[in-house]
Amino acid sequence: MKLFEETVEQKVVYQGRIVTLRTDRARLENGRVTGREVVEHPGGVCVLALEEDGTAYTVRQFRYPFGQVVEELPAGKLDGPEAHEKAARRELSEEVGVEAGELIYLGPLLMSPGFCTEKLHMYLARKLIHGKQHLDEGEFLTVERHPFSTLVERVMTGELTDAKTVAVILKAKELLSREAGGAK
Repeated sequence: MKLFEETVEQKVVYQGRIVTLRTDRARLENGRVTGREVVEHPGGVCVLALEEDGTAYTVRQFRYPFGQVVEELPAGKLDGPEAHEKAARRELSEEVGVEAGELIYLGPLLMSPGFCTEKLHMYLARKLIHGKQHLDEGEFLTVERHPFSTLVERVMTGELTDAKTVAVILKAKELLSREAGGAK
């Protein structure tokens, strides 16, 4: 098997401020043509800001699609062709009011590859320099600080459910464990 699909036709159904929705026709490797729905998204970043004392920052904000407040790590979408490292630094400064003296790339995460093009870039920020929070207009959130070990436990118990937050916390935990001489 070659595992491929060839785009035969694309039609933009909706062009929004953040996403574009397309309905495509794709030829499968067996020759059959089928429909595909694709949400185009510019991508984003998520940052775990870790203090020297082992605490990290989360933010709580109302997430309209779920009708509830969600606790997550600082994150945001890329602005146009913006480099993801620049976006990570921007979001950390805007949402928490800190700058990273050290920013470690933890890799990309395909958020929902069955229908969406969103690629999220994960970071660990250390050697933090404190400044002032400056939220975007219309952005409302509260910042909290927790022991990193507590965040890991809350991921494992299912209390933290935001996918990007879960992935970044677990990747950071593994990186920190390896740095400390743990699992290889």
